[in-house]
Amino acid sequence: MLSKRTLKLLNEQIGHEFYSSNLYLAMCSWCGAKGLRGSAAFLEKHADEEMMHMRKLFAYVNDTGAQAIVPEIPKPPHDFESIKDVFAKTLEHEIFITGKINDLVDACLADKDHSTVNFLQWYVAEQHEEERLFRSIVDLVNLIGVEAGGLYLADKEIGEMAAARASAPAQGTAT
Repeated sequence: MLSKRTLKLLNEQIGHEFYSSNLYLAMCSWCGAKGLRGSAAFLEKHADEEMMHMRKLFAYVNDTGAQAIVPEIPKPPHDFESIKDVFAKTLEHEIFITGKINDLVDACLADKDHSTVNFLQWYVAEQHEEERLFRSIVDLVNLIGVEAGGLYLADKEIGEMAAARASAPAQGTAT
């Protein structure tokens, strides 16, 4: 049985993951409108992954006999200064999500809810990967630059990352 605090935090995390998906869809649309097809494809794939993260949490809460609740989801921003801005904001957002996951794990440890701590270990590892991925994209954009052909090259590299992720085996299927 989940404690009231853990249930509240899990339901909040469901909202955070749902928002993440919407944020990355908004970024995908912005990139597409700017002709950045590689970045748009990458962010669309990432939006799908975030929705899977939400569904995995949703299923876990329901599997415990509690009720998963999707909270109101704020509208994400839809206008960005540049591709650098888009990926700097994705990294910032993933760091925020890591903090929320860590807070959730801390609460479960305090409640001695070892089952949920075990479940959340996948998210802990996933967030490490998310931060590494987006930090590498920010580094790539900074290294290549966005002047002259740099924007084309950066977008092409990011698109290749999307293609590689699309061909990788699916991770984190709902439990």
